[in-house]
Order: sequence, then structure tokens, then C-alpha cells
Amino acid sequence: MKIDLTKLTIIEASEGLKNRDFTSVELTKAFLNKIKEKDKEIKAYITVIEEIALKQAERADKMIKNKEIYPLTGIPCAIKDNILIKDIKCTASSKFLENYIATYNATVIEKLEKMGAVFLGKTNLDEFAMGSSCENSAFFTTKNPRDLERVPGGSSGGSAAAVAADMCIYALGSDTGGSIRQPASFCGITGLKPTYGTVSRYGLIAFASSLDQIGPLTKNIDDAKIVFDAIKGSDPMDSTSVNLEKKNNLSKLRIGVPKEYFAKGLDGEVEKSIKEAINIYKELGAEIVDISLPMSEYALACYYIIAPAEASANLARFDGLRYGKTIKDEEAEKIIDIYLKNRTAGFGKEVKKRIMLGTYTLSSGYYDAYYKRALKARTLIKQDFEKAFEKVDVIIGPTAPCLPFKIGEKSDDPMSMYLSDIYTVSVNLAGLPAISIPCGKSQSGLPIGMHLIGAPFEEEKLLSIASLFEKKYDNK
Repeated sequence: MKIDLTKLTIIEASEGLKNRDFTSVELTKAFLNKIKEKDKEIKAYITVIEEIALKQAERADKMIKNKEIYPLTGIPCAIKDNILIKDIKCTASSKFLENYIATYNATVIEKLEKMGAVFLGKTNLDEFAMGSSCENSAFFTTKNPRDLERVPGGSSGGSAAAVAADMCIYALGSDTGGSIRQPASFCGITGLKPTYGTVSRYGLIAFASSLDQIGPLTKNIDDAKIVFDAIKGSDPMDSTSVNLEKKNNLSKLRIGVPKEYFAKGLDGEVEKSIKEAINIYKELGAEIVDISLPMSEYALACYYIIAPAEASANLARFDGLRYGKTIKDEEAEKIIDIYLKNRTAGFGKEVKKRIMLGTYTLSSGYYDAYYKRALKARTLIKQDFEKAFEKVDVIIGPTAPCLPFKIGEKSDDPMSMYLSDIYTVSVNLAGLPAISIPCGKSQSGLPIGMHLIGAPFEEEKLLSIASLFEKKYDNK
């Protein structure tokens, strides 16, 4: 029986390449054909780079022949379209950058290229990574492969959909408030948000610099570990990046269950699946510890002050003069007109909303009332987690409070949309590692994700604990 190459995990594909069961060119062609077949309806990719992918696959085959083999050599992947690949269009799903060609590689791309990775293309996202549904893209809405009437989550919705639809083996996304984990949950795959600083942000188009983090979206936890190991490490181009030194020192497993995570508003089917997951950990011998994260109720409000404030500063560079939209000279009498016309034409509704909100909270008279208080609340949120990790190894909860919702269902209700990140934003505020893994399905077959949060720089422990569940869950 002929094997479907697009169903393989990283480990399986790497083994097949080493054993010469197939070549990287054959593997890459299988994915390019799958993209041609399926992406018309899913719309995960903004740009497919077929010629470049095939050249990279040929190079990877030569590396394998010469026994220069890394875990990701010859493995086809997708990259979120806010991560720069030199000489390839990078739009951030914005009209502002629809014709922008990257002039350099992001550090994560440099690392993957050295290993002989194959880039299939760039995936759709909410514009400048601002959104939770992939409906805020300036180009099109990505659909959830598990149900085409529903959103894939956001902002890394294109990356998550591409992995879930077998249109790549793994993908890179970015996570500012849940943008890797929430779409992973909605699409029924694995998504890892590393500790802030463990992966270089150089070459990532910035949304909120103190919150952004690049991470992998994969088919399982072993694959997530492989990709994370490939892209982690300090980088002289990113002063916030560090080398990861902590090792797994797990003995007796203690799992914290915050009472705040099971409050009113949590979908009943999601709650049932998470409680069943907790019981699986009990069966595995884990001690379940009731904990409290009292500041978590302020996390969403805190996030939506800090993130827009940083976004308003980061997006100030987009003026249409250096790159992006450029209006004709005769359309503007003064330079301020050029700025206003370009930014009005270039930015979408959600981005404008967040820039205005951020500018307001940073303005004279409101800085102390909003931004400064949010920074103080952020410190208290971080301290909540520090106290919790004195008692437990990881914290468990839902990734999202709801099932994947229908396209357009929450477009006119921003508060409801923002609440879909209620469990994930606190992790970014505290700079912690966290992972979303599948833990069940609703009665209608929609994926449900479990959220595991680890202590800073304890990715190895976090992944090990997640793997315990995955192996037990897969064998049920």
C-alpha cells in the first residue's frame, strides 16, 4: 500500500528520508500537490514558493546523501507571514505590506536553513497578528479544516490550518496573547509558546515587543520539541534572547488546578474534557493540587492596555514613505497628509482600533491612570504564578473557553472575541512557557485543547508532562 507522505510526522518523515524510502523532493511535491488540492477551500497560504521549496528539497537530498543530517533536514514546513524570509514577500496580512519583499532572514529562518529545512510558503494571519480568528486578514479569511464554516483561531490561524490539513509537516507561528495556542486548540493540533526570550524575535514583525514570542505548531509533542530545539537559543540581534539552561528534574508530578479557570462562561463540553484530562493525570499517579491565581481576572484588561500601547509605538514606523502604501504627491499638500492618507488606506479596522487605544493610554494625563497601573497589575500576575510554582510543576486548564466559533459569529462583538484569549494572555504577561494539546472533541466533533503552563525556562519539563498525557490519551 502506498504511503500518504503528507500524513507523516517530523520523526516519521526524517526516518523515511534517512532510509531512502523517499526523497525530500518527492516529499515536498506531495505537499505542494496537497496545497493545490485543498488550499482553495481552506485558504491557509498567502504565498506558496514552489520553485524555492523544490530547490531547497534538492539541497536537502544532497545533504542527506553526504550524511549531513539534522532532525529537520528535508522536512517541508510553513512560516507565518510576519516572519521574514529574505527575498520573499512578507505582508503581515496587511495592505500596507502587500508588496513588501523581505531584505533579510529572521534568525529562526537562518537556523532552519542551516539544517536544510524546506519552506513551502507563508501563511495567513490576522493583520499584524492582531486577532483571535484569522478574520482580520486584509486578504481573506482562513477556514478551519475540521469544519469549514468555523474559524481556525488566530492570529496564527493559517499556520494551524496548514498543519491540521496536512499541507505542511510543521509550521512556525508567533504568540503575543495566545496566537499559537488558541488556533492549535481550535484546529486539534499541538502549539508551543516558549518562555519569553528563549527564541530570538529578530526578523519577526513586531506587535507588542514585551509579549511576542515565536514557536512551533505541530502534529504532536515530540515534533514540537524537535522544532523548539532547532530554533531556541540566544542571538546577538535580539538583546532579550537567552540560552536555555534548565533541565527536566521531574520526580513526583504535581499539577495545579486554578479555581479561577473553571468559572462562569466556560463551555460545558470544554470543561468536561479538561476534567477528564485531569483524571487521566490522576491515573498516571500525579498529585492534583487546588490553587488560586486571584490576579488572573485582571489579565485580559491588563493585556488590552499593554499590548495596544506597544503596538502603537511599533507601528508608528509604517508611514508609507520608507515602505508600504505610497499615495501620489499631488494628493497631499503637507507631510502630515501623507502620513494620514497612507495609514488610513494601509491599516485595517482592528489595527486602527488598537493603535488608537494604545496611543490614548500612553497620552499625557492617561499614562498613569492606565498604562502604569497595567504594568503594576502585570507584576502581580507574574507573582501569582511564582507562588503557584512553589507548590506545583505545571498548571492545567482550558486553552480557550469556547469551541471553534463560526466565521462571522463574533465579528461584531469585540468583547466576546477578546474573551477567547482569557486563559492565554496571562502567560504572555508573565513570560511563561505554555502548550496546547488536543484532549477531546465536542459531540459535534470539534477539537478541544488542554492548556499546560510551565515555570520559566522549564520547557523540557513541560513537554515531558504533556507527553505523558498524549501517550495515554492516544492509547485510549
